[in-house]
Amino acid sequence: MKFSYYPGCTLKTKAKELDLYGRKSLEKLGVDFEEVKEWQCCGAVYPVSRDEVATKLSAVRTLASAKQENAKLLTLCSACHHVLKRVNDDMKNDDNIRLKANNYLGLDEPYQGETEVVHYLELLRDYVGFDKIKEAVVNPLKGQKIAAYYGCLLLRPSETLKFDNPENPSIIEEFIKAIGATPVKYPFSNECCGAYVSATNKEIAVKKSTKVTDSAVANGAEKIVTACPLCMYNLTENGNKKVPVYYFTELLAEALGVKE
Repeated sequence: MKFSYYPGCTLKTKAKELDLYGRKSLEKLGVDFEEVKEWQCCGAVYPVSRDEVATKLSAVRTLASAKQENAKLLTLCSACHHVLKRVNDDMKNDDNIRLKANNYLGLDEPYQGETEVVHYLELLRDYVGFDKIKEAVVNPLKGQKIAAYYGCLLLRPSETLKFDNPENPSIIEEFIKAIGATPVKYPFSNECCGAYVSATNKEIAVKKSTKVTDSAVANGAEKIVTACPLCMYNLTENGNKKVPVYYFTELLAEALGVKE
């Protein structure tokens, strides 16, 4: 099965580890993927205005490119996945947005939401399989107590993203088990870390991120893993400094024996 891989802007700058070890792990697992040609920023934030079309056009271009390659669109950054999945839903179900976007882009073939958007964690669970991950592990992270941090963007709105149970998600915990570690359950794994408010009101971001990291530590976590560059920033800069935070691909690459 072929995947068009969309890295997104942050994975080329501040979140290089998320991208690098994601790629190395895909190669180790034998996944057929190719980076989207001439990809653009996804838009970074999904616009809440229903008549906003211009900021969705780059996402539509990416989705249409994957369609032309006859491939599923693989994403890794939580924010990119969120935007691409919701814009794709608009192109499927909103006649007004679909008409305006296609008229503006002038594609050879109108795009109507045909591409399936798949997050990297969904690929591990649904296409590779966590049992296969276990078989591929050469360096199991035995004894490590790791807390999953989902944040907001992977889970909500649940009726569109359909990623996991928004109130009681488990996909990252299952991933942690697959690489040989012990998942730590705590009550704030799907609470907001402060998101972009950290740029305008650091006090709120500190309060939100500290609540998350303190809760993880109180429940026995030695590490936290996330898929979101913004969450990584807030948890490391504004949270409890006693608990290290990693991208899940870093730990996957370590377990598969391909981390530098």
